[in-house]
Amino acid sequence: MFELVKAGGLLIWPIIACSVIAMAIVGERLWALRTARVIPKNLVAQIWQIEKKGKLDTAFITTVRDSSPLGRVLAAGLINRQHAREVMKEAIEEEGRQVVHELECYLNTLGTISAIAPLLGLLGTVIGMIKVFAAITTAGVGNPAVLAGGISEALITTAVGLSVAIPALIFHRYLSGRVDQLVIGMEAKAMEMIEVMQGERES
Repeated sequence: MFELVKAGGLLIWPIIACSVIAMAIVGERLWALRTARVIPKNLVAQIWQIEKKGKLDTAFITTVRDSSPLGRVLAAGLINRQHAREVMKEAIEEEGRQVVHELECYLNTLGTISAIAPLLGLLGTVIGMIKVFAAITTAGVGNPAVLAGGISEALITTAVGLSVAIPALIFHRYLSGRVDQLVIGMEAKAMEMIEVMQGERES
C-alpha cells in the first residue's frame, strides 16, 4: 500500500488529507443529524403539559433550549409566549436561522473536497505526463521502465482523486437533503407550538 502511495507522487498526500477530513466530517454529521437528537419526540406535548400545570418557568425553558436544536427554536418562542403570534413567530424564525446554520456546519467543506479532489488528481495526471515526456526527451522510448514512473503517477493520482471525490459528493448531497428534511420537521413543530400556545389548536 505504501508503495502505491509513494508511486503517486507528492500530490497523493493532499488527496489523502482530503479523504481523512471528508471521513471525519461525514462521521460527525451523521451523528449530529440524527432525528432523535435534532427533533425529540413529543417535545411540544411535554411543553404544553407543563404550561397547563403552570410550571412553565425560566428554568424549564432553559432546559428545553439546552436539550436539542428543536428545543432552541421552541425556547425562543416560549420566551415571547405572552406576546402576539407574530412576535413569537419572528423570534422562532430568527433563532431557526442560527440553528440551520449550525446544522449545515462543515457541509461546505465537504462540498469543497468533492470538487477539489478530482482536480488534484487531474493535476497529478498532468505532472505525471510531463515527467513521461521529459523522460522521452532524455532517454527516448526504447526503455519502458523510464516511462513507467510518470505513467503510474498519472494513473494513481487520478484514481485516488476520483475515489475520494465520488463518496464525498454522495454524502454531501445526502447530508444536505437530511438538513432540509430536519428543517421542515422543525418548522412544523414550531408552528404546532405557536398554535397550541396561542389557543388556536388543541393539544
